[in-house]
Amino acid sequence: MRAVSPLYETRAVGHARQPAYVNAVALLDTTLPPEALLRVLKEIERRSGRRGGRPWGPRTLDIDIVDYKGLTRHWTDRRGGFPRAGARPLVLPHPLAHERPFVLKPLLDIAPDWRHPALKRSARELWRQATKRGQGAVIKRL
Repeated sequence: MRAVSPLYETRAVGHARQPAYVNAVALLDTTLPPEALLRVLKEIERRSGRRGGRPWGPRTLDIDIVDYKGLTRHWTDRRGGFPRAGARPLVLPHPLAHERPFVLKPLLDIAPDWRHPALKRSARELWRQATKRGQGAVIKRL
């Protein structure tokens, strides 16, 4: 692991009656291909007690790949992010990361020069846009 951001308490996205979440971003090196890395992360979630549920519902742990070596796969700048039904391919970069303050704020702490591989915009630019939407707002640094 090369870097881990501070922890942030953030408002939940989706269903309103959820407690605040704790979010962070980690920068790591891996030789795993992206799909294998995703399988490892999903196994960590499972071992931490995560079970299936409704989309954007409460969960014990949620680990996503925001960016993988600048690759762009299955990515379109679409509202709504993921298809709802069927098997979903790994989308890179994460299809909603650029809209979420709870991703961008910790990302700025450890990779301030990061640029979105598909949008070609800096994390700072995306942070300014995302904070206007209020979705998953950062409450405080822990």
